[in-house]
Amino acid sequence: MSVSETDIKQITEQVAAASEPFRRLLEQMHRVVVGQDELLHRMLVGLLSNGHMLIEGVPGLAKTTAVACLAKGINTAFQRLQFTPDLLPADLIGTLIFRPTDAEFVVQKGPIFSNIILADEINRAPAKVQSALLEAMQERQVTIGRETFKLDDPFLVLATQNPIEQEGTYPLPEAQVDRFMMKLIVTYPTKAEERQILDRMAVTNPTLDIDPVTDPQDIRKARGIVDAIYIDDKIKDYIVDLTLATRDPKAYKLPIAEWVQYGASPRATLALTVGAKATAFLAGRGFVTPQDVKTVAMDILRHRVIITYEAEAEEKSSQDVVRAVLDHVPVP
Repeated sequence: MSVSETDIKQITEQVAAASEPFRRLLEQMHRVVVGQDELLHRMLVGLLSNGHMLIEGVPGLAKTTAVACLAKGINTAFQRLQFTPDLLPADLIGTLIFRPTDAEFVVQKGPIFSNIILADEINRAPAKVQSALLEAMQERQVTIGRETFKLDDPFLVLATQNPIEQEGTYPLPEAQVDRFMMKLIVTYPTKAEERQILDRMAVTNPTLDIDPVTDPQDIRKARGIVDAIYIDDKIKDYIVDLTLATRDPKAYKLPIAEWVQYGASPRATLALTVGAKATAFLAGRGFVTPQDVKTVAMDILRHRVIITYEAEAEEKSSQDVVRAVLDHVPVP
């Protein structure tokens, strides 16, 4: 399907108008969260792409605060779920409760019936609870007893996990991690950012001073425009090449074949396409550039590449594999 310059111009005009609330949302979030530009940007990419996110970082880096700011800026329902080893699936999705007055069971919906879900320390809950959450993420519905309930739209799960406390954790299996569109790594702030945090937050009762700038209706409308953003066939081929290069590095003459056990799944190809479109949308463009793909590639691919024992012995990570792929696959 050929798209004329006039069509791209029209899409760009639509994007410029529809992306304005999301740029304002980013500004609102920065009123509370110092730095963490990549985290906040990718959270909006996930929101526009209808994709869930796994956020990894040591305690105290504003992961929870960032998600709370996102929810407050959207003017939508938000639930924070603290995952613990004794949590049950019913605590998450709900259960049937017997009502003696009517002598029947009624559905008691759980906290998952919300728009933005923060699954705090997801790796602290056992596999049963993790799978209940991941089923809701995939199917966007929940079954309680004999009834199936559709979840609200938008429905976005942002799960956090702590990389340093391995005691009492249940690591997410690779197949389940694949259901997250992106895995974001949150790092320590710089010295200047740390000083800014001190000036802004060193009070006994810090508040989230954020004004709602958008709503679920704007998000649904924006997603329709994101889908319409033009992506050239050469960039589509580039996306496919990036995914295939993680599976078969030899075919792309990459010197990392002994590092890769399993490459990225087709979910990565889809996520790269939609994520690149969402990145173009946030930049106010009606077309995708190769840089849009590169911007989101690390976050989309890092948790989908499984490395070999040899790579571990050489102290290589999946990020090294993705970096090599991005450096060597020709950009259109």
